[in-house]
Amino acid sequence: MRHLSTRSTRRRVVGAVATAVLCSTGLAVPAAAGESAGPARDSTPAARAAAPEAVTAGPKTDDGLALTPPMGFNNWNSTHCRAEFNEAMVKGIADLFIEKGLKASGYQYVNLDDCWALQERDANGKLVPDPERFPNGIKAVADYVHAKGLKLGIYTSAGTKTCNSAGFPGALGHEYSDAQQFADWGVDYLKYDNCNNQGVDAKQRYNTMRDALRATGRSIVYSICEWGENKPWEWAGDMGHLWRTTGDISDNWGSMLSILKQNLPLAPHAGPGRWNDPDMLEVGNGGMTDTEYRTHFSMWSIMAAPLLIGSDLRKVPESTFDILDNREVIAVDQDPLGKQGTVLTSENGRWVVVKEMRDGSRAIALFNETNTAQRISTTATAAGLPGASAYTLRDLWKHRSYNTAGAISATVPAHGTVLLRVTADRKWSAYPPAVELRADGGTLVEAGKRTVLTSKVTDLGRTPAQQVSVRLTGPAGWKVQATSRTTAPSLPTGKSLTTSWAITAPAGTPTGDHEFTLTTTYHSPRGDRAESVVPLASRVVVRPPAGTSQLSDLPWLSAVNGYGPVERDTSNGEDQAGDGNPITIGGQVFAKGIGAHAPSDIEYYTAGACDSVTAQVGVDDEKGDNGTVVFEIWADGKKVASTGTLTNAMPAQPISADVTGAQVVHLIVTDAGDGVSYDHADWADAKLTC
Repeated sequence: MRHLSTRSTRRRVVGAVATAVLCSTGLAVPAAAGESAGPARDSTPAARAAAPEAVTAGPKTDDGLALTPPMGFNNWNSTHCRAEFNEAMVKGIADLFIEKGLKASGYQYVNLDDCWALQERDANGKLVPDPERFPNGIKAVADYVHAKGLKLGIYTSAGTKTCNSAGFPGALGHEYSDAQQFADWGVDYLKYDNCNNQGVDAKQRYNTMRDALRATGRSIVYSICEWGENKPWEWAGDMGHLWRTTGDISDNWGSMLSILKQNLPLAPHAGPGRWNDPDMLEVGNGGMTDTEYRTHFSMWSIMAAPLLIGSDLRKVPESTFDILDNREVIAVDQDPLGKQGTVLTSENGRWVVVKEMRDGSRAIALFNETNTAQRISTTATAAGLPGASAYTLRDLWKHRSYNTAGAISATVPAHGTVLLRVTADRKWSAYPPAVELRADGGTLVEAGKRTVLTSKVTDLGRTPAQQVSVRLTGPAGWKVQATSRTTAPSLPTGKSLTTSWAITAPAGTPTGDHEFTLTTTYHSPRGDRAESVVPLASRVVVRPPAGTSQLSDLPWLSAVNGYGPVERDTSNGEDQAGDGNPITIGGQVFAKGIGAHAPSDIEYYTAGACDSVTAQVGVDDEKGDNGTVVFEIWADGKKVASTGTLTNAMPAQPISADVTGAQVVHLIVTDAGDGVSYDHADWADAKLTC
């Protein structure tokens, strides 16, 4: 079975001589020399006395814990095992929960991850907090957190060691003793990892700790961090309050997107007191844009996922708090009905996800996974609302309300999400009509050449939009001119104002994205002024040269990768740019090519002037006997070539595609449907002929 992470230093543990897997923790190392292949047991008299007879297993009773998804903080994503993870940091986060209003918004758990303990237990078999990191001990930290009306969480592993390379003591065989220590310290939340588990059955390992926690008599939320290896959503509801459904998240779009797609289908298994956990939030760590972080937060909320902040709040920009403290979005996550959102449609990367709310409304996410702005639409009835003459539509990021006759539609920026709450009630008449503002064309621009963009303002409301006007603004120096009307006195329901625009980038404009803003203003019948704004991007491109070129030598329009950046003429390597190795497939080394990691999408501008793409493809040898991927070539939104599933055991395979007349070509790698572990994928000797 493949590991859920991609780092070459991480391995799955099945026995005493195996190495450890990471679960949002540190690097792996071999199990300690001389360690028994079976689970170690408490051997001291004190430890034996602390282990009562096992609590009879059975369906989890309603213990009143985690009736909505837990909200709080965990240090791992921002600090790992670095020295900055210490008592001062934990107290500082607790202080900021109060200062920034996060506690009032529902965040309550301040959780410690790996590296809080010394590497050896004491003479009585007890865990010992690291005196350098926590000079006053864990109980003093818990007391500090509790004094602020917050709760403290802690971490250990269902194995002989935790997941960090230093090999801190795990709880396998020490469950009752460790659980009692946690309770005595005042711990309120336990994250229980999966490393160095000695091959002990997962249900047995996690059942034992459940029984040990119950035996303490203290209310402790139990987070099962089993990475989804044994489908915990099918059995863990009788053990814990939440369970990891995926491998570790990383602070990049590809990782977040992959995890999102794995967690979405598991909606039937979630509910009050039992939650699918797609891992902690990366918001604020700097690897994604604010648009992508808003998508991250929106989609975790509509999936009723735990909201555990993974950034060091002492260092993040104010925009991070604007995202994390959006109470209207938090209310979607924390809705007492406890339903996880379900996928209504997902065609071509345009997703509609709907969550039923306790008050009968629906939260609706219009999510754009693609690299360009997209129109995404649905209707109130398709989302499950009863038929009505009109509905109230609330935009949860703009904090504005509108009325709609039933149509729900928006132009969603690349990697963006529009999050709405739609209600069938009689209040709709108090709000202006919703309008859809969209643009077609003008996406790809060659400097010095005139390009046409068409905008359309459509009234979605039950009431007419009056005194409608539209304007398009672009970068300094660009020529932007309307070539048709830009105003309309009134737009009844379903009617549109369509405007053509001519845009020209000055000669010499650098390649890349250049921002535009499309804005419409209008009035409701009651005279209320409303405005809708859509950010757009025109991408300045250069035509590819005639003849045959190595794709690694050409500029790409965009490159999305599962882990780390896409690499030119080397393999993917690890997380950092330039850390790849010579491209090697089945022992054959290639001097030229592209190193990717599933899921990956590399986009090239071909200007309708190219004929073919060819490559030798496969899983790079740097991951050993692991990895399964599918290579695809797409031309103008149509798949024109595919390899089928390839494994590391296969030599390089040829792939070619006819791309005649295409404006844009995509090189895509998927995970073959089994997760992204070890999926280092090479486009060796990849060529474009024009």
